[in-house]
Amino acid sequence: MELSDFTSDGCSLFIDGTFEKPDLWKECCLTHDIAYWQGGTQEERLEADLAFKACVEKKTGDSTLAKLMYDAVRVGGEPYFPTWYRWGYGWPIGRGYQELSRQELLLVQAKLEKYRASQ
Repeated sequence: MELSDFTSDGCSLFIDGTFEKPDLWKECCLTHDIAYWQGGTQEERLEADLAFKACVEKKTGDSTLAKLMYDAVRVGGEPYFPTWYRWGYGWPIGRGYQELSRQELLLVQAKLEKYRASQ
């Protein structure tokens, strides 16, 4: 299977921050997108989602908002949905939850280096 180049749309289907600080938690979404793009196991997805929740809460001080965003990604991020924000969205649909091989991890690193160089 081929891994597409990394892309992020910020906080998919959600705002990236407040009116006063429009990118307040966008960094949390970018880090979360990296995890979702590369995919992996069910446990890795849970870890990524919990880290996302903690990041949003740290940036905002708002545990209710952090839980809302966490609940949304838990419900909407299953790898079986044909969406651009599903778990493992860098891989073709059908990969599901699957540990990345050593070769796949090297490919992930190369694609992320390419992305960072372009930013």
